[in-house]
Order: sequence, then C-alpha cells, then structure tokens
Amino acid sequence: MRAGGVIVYPTDSCYALGGRLGDKHAMTRIRAIRQVDENHHLTLTCRDLSEISHYAKVNNTQYRLLKATTPGCYTFILQATREVPRRLQHPRRNTIGLRVPDNPVVQALLAELNEPLLSSTLILPGEGLPLNDAMEIRSRLEHHVELVLDGGACGLEMSTVIDLTDDSPELIRAGKGSLAPFGITHE
Repeated sequence: MRAGGVIVYPTDSCYALGGRLGDKHAMTRIRAIRQVDENHHLTLTCRDLSEISHYAKVNNTQYRLLKATTPGCYTFILQATREVPRRLQHPRRNTIGLRVPDNPVVQALLAELNEPLLSSTLILPGEGLPLNDAMEIRSRLEHHVELVLDGGACGLEMSTVIDLTDDSPELIRAGKGSLAPFGITHE
C-alpha cells in the first residue's frame, strides 16, 4: 500500500477496497473498480474516534453519537477538515465518509499503516451485494488489486450510513448498524 497498491480487506460488515489516503492513483483505481464518480462518497477507515476528529469537524452532539457507536458497522458523513485532500471530498458539500470498524484484521492494518485507509465497499458494477468470498474476490479482481486479505466470510450486509452534517441525523443507507442510537425509524 505504501507503494501505491490497492487492496481488498475485511471489515465488520463486508469486504472493502482500500488505498492510502494521500494516493491520488489509488483513489482513481478504487473509483474505476467500483465505476463511481466524484459524487460518490469515499470513506476514511479510521482507528478510533480521535482520528475521526482529525479529518472531520465534530461538534459535541456529533461526538456523543460517534462515541456511542464506534467502533461499529456505521459510516458517518461529516464536514471534512483541511486535512482531507479536496479530491476526496464530495465536490459540492465538502463532506467525507468516516468509519471505525470493529474488526481485528483491519485494526491491525490501520495500526501498521499509522493512518486511515481510503476505502469503498466492495460492490462490483451491476451487482447489488458486496463480494464475500476471498477466493472469488481474488479470481475476479486479481489483475486490479495487489492484495486480498482473507478474513473469512464477513457477511453481505453493508454498514449503515448516517449523515451527521445537519441538526438531525439522516439515514442514507440502512445496513448492519442499528438505527436506535440515532432516533431514526426505518420502514
């Protein structure tokens, strides 16, 4: 990864694509594999809450919600700080997705890198569910990524995405994380 590689790694929800935060080429490759444009939020996978607060503007209310739900199966949309390269921010909203997964493999990887991972859920174009089998991932992506970290089957349910940029939390995508901490009901 330090040499510009893109990897596939397990999380507490499903597999994800990852690259170095400051690596423009890795970002381009992740977007190409997923076939998403700059309006699709990429995520910074962080070690802990203090790392989130380095890359996102977090007020007291947001902090309490983050503290109650991290680590866990949530991705949060927050206003980016100046530490986040502009090319990684949503072009109109200056926001970024952030998460702290509860998975020992990704936590060890983050500790070794000593920085967040630039990430996106591993859903291939035209498919509704993420890939879950490391051998299948390898056979389908071996010419597109440098490494597949096999963490066993993670599951097929993606992280719950919550937008915390307004006064009330807004559900963007229902997933594995409970909505109860945010006072949101989902039909």
